[in-house]
Amino acid sequence: MKDWRNTLVSATISVAEAIESIDRNSMQIAIVVAEDGKLLGTVTDGDIRRGILKGIALSAPVTQVMNADPTTAGIAEPRENILTMMRQKDIQHVPVLDENGHLIFVETFGGLTNVFRRENLVVLMVGGRGARLDPLTNDCPKPLLKVGGKPVLETILQSFLEYGFYRFCFAVHYKAEMIEAYFGDGSKWGAEITYVREKEKKGTAGALSLLQDSPTAPVLVMNGDVLTKVNYHHLLRFHEEHGPAATMCVREFTTQIPYGVVRLEQHQLLAIEEKPIYSHFVNAGVYVFEPAALSMISDQTYLDMPDLFALLLKNDQKIVAFPIREYWLDIGRMSDFERANGEFSEVFG
Repeated sequence: MKDWRNTLVSATISVAEAIESIDRNSMQIAIVVAEDGKLLGTVTDGDIRRGILKGIALSAPVTQVMNADPTTAGIAEPRENILTMMRQKDIQHVPVLDENGHLIFVETFGGLTNVFRRENLVVLMVGGRGARLDPLTNDCPKPLLKVGGKPVLETILQSFLEYGFYRFCFAVHYKAEMIEAYFGDGSKWGAEITYVREKEKKGTAGALSLLQDSPTAPVLVMNGDVLTKVNYHHLLRFHEEHGPAATMCVREFTTQIPYGVVRLEQHQLLAIEEKPIYSHFVNAGVYVFEPAALSMISDQTYLDMPDLFALLLKNDQKIVAFPIREYWLDIGRMSDFERANGEFSEVFG
């Protein structure tokens, strides 16, 4: 796999040096970045040839020929959106930026259309009772409830397969035999599925202590009742770039107070804000863990996911947040289930 870092050049180099970089890196592009990593522009062979035709000397700064307004994507941009942009604009590269304009990595058309197999294990937490969806879950585990004509868990599985993941472990408990009967070993989908069965509830993170083989690469973990179009490629690359013990996906959640909120100082009213809207980031139920982080989970204790993150923080482990800006829905209540069915064809069709 070509390393996009070889495309990076400084704004202080000359056009001639940019040509050498393009010839050397084999990706047919130079990415001009500032010292702090912010994207300044891109340079292709076509940009250089157009500059030469305009009389720009090879000794001139590369900034005189670079495209200062290239097509870029945000860290949360879905894979299919980037592919659409590439096809519409007939381009082979799209720099991916964080919210501050810093370069995270570079997507290539070849890389997106030729998805390679990823060895990272994906653990799907599908052992919950789903009591808030009674009576639907009386005879059917929540992950097998059908949304858009097929089980929620099947849609989740297929979304990971699209990004090259094929190794899965399902953490099962409630009506485990139904989930195992439906998915089997995963060969029907071109996947490899194993199972860990909780004999007693171990919490939303405790089941990770039951993994049979110790992972050697980052592990993706996801709740089995979340429908999302998150770009798992970007998520994993984001995790690798920042080097944390764990990455938590977060989702912006807004609430509106239905009353006028007053600010007081003792008995004196200082201000009133009518029906204010507050925004918070909430846990989206999608994570990436380094193997060392998972090794901290004891198989003798009950552990929920917030407890695991508290444990990591207590041990001074670095944790980063990956904001999900694409479609995301936690199917926890009947209203969510109905909404998912109403939106499925538009989002996943």
